[in-house]
Amino acid sequence: MHQNKIFYNYFVEIIKTFLLILFGLSLIALTVRAVNFLDLIVENGYPTSIYFLYSFLNLFGLAPKFIPLSFLIAIFLFIYKHLENSEFLILWTSGVKKIKLVNLFLISSLFVLIFYLIFSIFLTPAMMNKSRQLLAKDEFNSILPTLKTNEFSNSFKNLIFFVEKKVENKIENIFVHDNGNYLRKFTPDVSNDKITNIIAKSGIVNNKELFLVDGQIISFNKTDNKNNIVKFDQISINLTDINTTQIKQPKIQETSTHILLGCVIKSNFNNKFCNDDSKKEIVPNLNRRLSLPLYIPVIALLCSLLILKSKKKYFNKSYIFFYSFSLLVMIELSIKYTGLNYLTQIIFIFLPFILMIFLYLFLNRTFLKEFKTT
Repeated sequence: MHQNKIFYNYFVEIIKTFLLILFGLSLIALTVRAVNFLDLIVENGYPTSIYFLYSFLNLFGLAPKFIPLSFLIAIFLFIYKHLENSEFLILWTSGVKKIKLVNLFLISSLFVLIFYLIFSIFLTPAMMNKSRQLLAKDEFNSILPTLKTNEFSNSFKNLIFFVEKKVENKIENIFVHDNGNYLRKFTPDVSNDKITNIIAKSGIVNNKELFLVDGQIISFNKTDNKNNIVKFDQISINLTDINTTQIKQPKIQETSTHILLGCVIKSNFNNKFCNDDSKKEIVPNLNRRLSLPLYIPVIALLCSLLILKSKKKYFNKSYIFFYSFSLLVMIELSIKYTGLNYLTQIIFIFLPFILMIFLYLFLNRTFLKEFKTT
């Protein structure tokens, strides 16, 4: 009973350490990416509340990337700590077998594995898709933040803006390029097949409305190759119903797992993702969601090598951490090649099971040898 309580406390300690490290690494990564998020939100004229919500939703996309590394650090620190304070030595001298500790590490890794699967299968694609929809459906507050001096702004579909000077809501030397049909109402030629440019000396931005003064509208008809020039003293362009350039269709990483599985297993070519080119991306994405977590128990077994009595240098803490970290790097590098052919796919799926069996048998056999020599 006392032994079970000790093992339970160990389990809680490992999981707590893992969650703290995961939270820390994810927060650091989110802080770094938050600068890019801020540019994205501001340049497209969205309110500040959207920035915080968008950042929060993207946290679910960042966290799974750090789960294996966080577990590696947590289990390594746990074993190293209790070896240094001789707590494990007390357990072993009191009759607790080392393999029971290994089993505890495996149970902890299974908890982390399930935790990873919940994120990768359900939470991550759902939240990433929600973050994209957030920008796709939420209206921008004003076009003013999208206008940067001496830079071309393409935040809106088929429209490009350029301003030479901006002071508060006043702008000077403005150029507007319309590759669609949004500005055709300002030209005498109402055909759809044309390009329209507006040049103005000054203007004022009032939320979603642009007032331009002293300029001209130049339209080019692609059908008859004719230019039309219309001069104006003042015009008002309302951009309320204009679309931003944000992607409205979900990417593969934002698509639900059952749709991607249907794409591969059932060859559901009615879905827009299911084609020969996209399958090369779908298979690695599915492996990241479903197969990569199978390597988490392997990490636990590799770190278990720390409790061996061996004095060989390739079993010391530095080497063991290097083996474990190298495995994570190898997984990341090889996962993108799993969509090339069936052989790489089979190897990636079955390799963790082979490694688990080999490492567990090796540890058990070594522990038995140590027991016989004592």
